[in-house]
Amino acid sequence: MNVRFDGKVVVVTGAAHGLGRAIALAFAERGAAVWGGDVIETELRETERLATRIEGSGSCTTRVVDVTDKDAVEAFVGQASGANGRVDILVNNAGGVLGQVGRPLEEIPPRDWQRVFDVNVTGAFYCAQAVAPGMKEARAGRIINISSGAGLGISLTGIQAYAAAKAAQIGLTRQLAHELGPWDITVNNIAPGFVRSNPTTERQWESYGPDGQRELIDRIALKRLGTPNEIAYGVLFFASEYAGWVTGQVLAIDGGK
Repeated sequence: MNVRFDGKVVVVTGAAHGLGRAIALAFAERGAAVWGGDVIETELRETERLATRIEGSGSCTTRVVDVTDKDAVEAFVGQASGANGRVDILVNNAGGVLGQVGRPLEEIPPRDWQRVFDVNVTGAFYCAQAVAPGMKEARAGRIINISSGAGLGISLTGIQAYAAAKAAQIGLTRQLAHELGPWDITVNNIAPGFVRSNPTTERQWESYGPDGQRELIDRIALKRLGTPNEIAYGVLFFASEYAGWVTGQVLAIDGGK
């Protein structure tokens, strides 16, 4: 299966490192004009630099953007749309726990709950809002949301807002799939298992200790952790012509549970 995205404009949020970087580079390698957004400027520039080293690739342009800021999202999408007037593929990868750790329910202040919910759900909503008009006019488009195994079960972090937000993002995926389907716009979701991909997941991995790490891997059918590229391959499928009649779906890429 030879998947190419020549001539396609792709927006990837959370592109500074980890899964977002892998997704952005995977599209650039296959000919796309990638626009990567994140709030972490230094690592975002590194993503852009890595893309320039891929021979025969497309391109990767990066911008600092906070997906919880609706005006900033619209400006970013406007830049990415450029002469084509549209974004062909949107990958809502921005999210995470924002440095929070698991705490008892009664100790969670409203601001901590809201911040996690906003970056994981509201950000995806704002980005989908921004790309929808151009996709509708073109009568084509792909939106891929990056959720988590926490959205299908419970969060290994113990963070209530994260589990709730990732489940809500899956609900948003299904709703938008039905709303946007008449314009041939597909909306799908990837639910990754545990992948060591950024400083947060590294800290989480270390916190388990040797026994907890073995226990986690023992619960995986393939008896190993996944890689960022293995998540990116699922995104490429949903974005490709091979998934033209696939929408409203959640693909768990987790090594088997």
